[in-house]
Amino acid sequence: MVKATSRGGGRPGTVRPIRRLGDPVLRTACDPVRTFDAALARLVDDMFVTMYEAEGAGLAANQIGVGLRLFVYDCNDDKDRRHVGHVVNPVLVEAGGGTLVEAEGCLSVPGLRFDTPRHARAVVEGVDVKGRPVRVEGTGYFARCLQHECGHLDGGVYIDVLDGDARRAAMRAIREAARPS
Repeated sequence: MVKATSRGGGRPGTVRPIRRLGDPVLRTACDPVRTFDAALARLVDDMFVTMYEAEGAGLAANQIGVGLRLFVYDCNDDKDRRHVGHVVNPVLVEAGGGTLVEAEGCLSVPGLRFDTPRHARAVVEGVDVKGRPVRVEGTGYFARCLQHECGHLDGGVYIDVLDGDARRAAMRAIREAARPS
């Protein structure tokens, strides 16, 4: 998920390369996290700094080549409230409130944005890095982010929710962007 500006500021961690559309890891459903240890905490830190470096609003673990069910986020909702956090083993348990169609981007499909339909409200349940239960509820852009990142963990990318002419136009733009200049 792409946003306009970075807000990371001095967070510990290592920036990792972001996988691009075409990398098989993006099309493979992620495995549940089973070990809650220092390595998982480091992975979360690395994901945050990678997301901030790329000026993203969310990042799923498979976008940096790690096939685990985990994502991080830093984005605002429809009331401009900022939400920052992570969810391990997330499950999208609710999505509704009507459909919003807005431009959406992805760090794994850099430089391209497409009008993408998403539910106006989403609820995700999972745990944190210590295994404690979390429930995250989002509206507007934050709901979009939650749906986008959960999609990644199931082996999807945001263009998968497009259909008809919108999907054909997106695929054409992706092919053209991939051609050498």
